[in-house]
Amino acid sequence: MQLSARNKLKGKIKQIKVGAVNNEVILEIGPGVEIASIITRESADRLKLAVGKEAYAVIKASSVMIAVE
Repeated sequence: MQLSARNKLKGKIKQIKVGAVNNEVILEIGPGVEIASIITRESADRLKLAVGKEAYAVIKASSVMIAVE
C-alpha cells in the first residue's frame, strides 16, 4: 500500500456502529487510545471490516487545529 497521506495509524477495530447509510468505525490505535471514522456501509462491506481486524486510520488534512480552554 502506497499513499500520499503521511499520517497512517495502525490499530484494531474495536467497534462498528452500523447505521442506515453510514457506519462509525472505532479503531484502537494504542492501549486506551481510540479514533473514530464515519464511512459508508458500502465501503465497510467492501473492505470486509470486522471487530478485531487490523486496519489503518489514514489522515490527510491541510491543517490540524489545536485548542485549549
